[in-house]
Amino acid sequence: MNIAAGPVASPSKLDGRSLRGAPRIAFVAADTEAARSAKGKLAGLYGDHGVESADVVVALGGDGLMLQTLERLRGTAKPVYGMHRGSVGFLMNDYREAMLVERLAAAQRSIVHPLLMTVTTASGIERAHAINEVFVTRETYQAARLRISVDGKVRLDELIADGVLVATPAGSTAYNLSCNGPIIPLAAPLLALTPISPFRPRRWRGALLPDRAKFAIDVLEAEKRPVAAVADHIEIRDAQKVLIEMDRSIDLVMLHDPDHSLDERIIREQFGP
Repeated sequence: MNIAAGPVASPSKLDGRSLRGAPRIAFVAADTEAARSAKGKLAGLYGDHGVESADVVVALGGDGLMLQTLERLRGTAKPVYGMHRGSVGFLMNDYREAMLVERLAAAQRSIVHPLLMTVTTASGIERAHAINEVFVTRETYQAARLRISVDGKVRLDELIADGVLVATPAGSTAYNLSCNGPIIPLAAPLLALTPISPFRPRRWRGALLPDRAKFAIDVLEAEKRPVAAVADHIEIRDAQKVLIEMDRSIDLVMLHDPDHSLDERIIREQFGP
């Protein structure tokens, strides 16, 4: 998926309710034939103003492209409306070429705050943001040994597992769900702490914690059992300590059709196959 790097415009106060008349639309597309073709057709119909000068960005692809676009627009509060032209499309609206301006005007906003991951390695400290989840995972055949603290208090002296993750409500239906973690309604002020293939303690299934909680994951035997820390698609290897907390200074804005809101999708996921 290709999104050109570079600066973005100053913060936008526009939302779905104010995108009436003739909004300036920018289109970004995943690096697939279906997405590129859709971008060409839609740009011909509605114009393409470029990300920096647009009122709203329409992302054509899958959830990966949506996450990359939101990351690119971090700090601008510029809304992103996704249309599904990729593989996984939980965060995306249905693709239709007709009546795009009307759909944007009627769209509902979902505001999410990303997680901030701070990783200590032998060479220094690195940071990255995640919209779905932050996870730590073993780099080799040996299981990771981790100590987990919440708000400065050790809650698990030792977790032996493939790893552990912290998921936001928006990300609770992604990797977290595949690890048997709970689905969290978007409006719930919670984060999921979920083990990945735990060996000991055998019966620990994870925890639901307030979204103001601060997590510290210490890597035990870091040289013998190396661990990588991953924030969505950003990986930092040979982690020694990982701090995770929600960054409330950043608003990420997604737009969804009224009958396909993110809240409705999360609820539907709990009842569907």
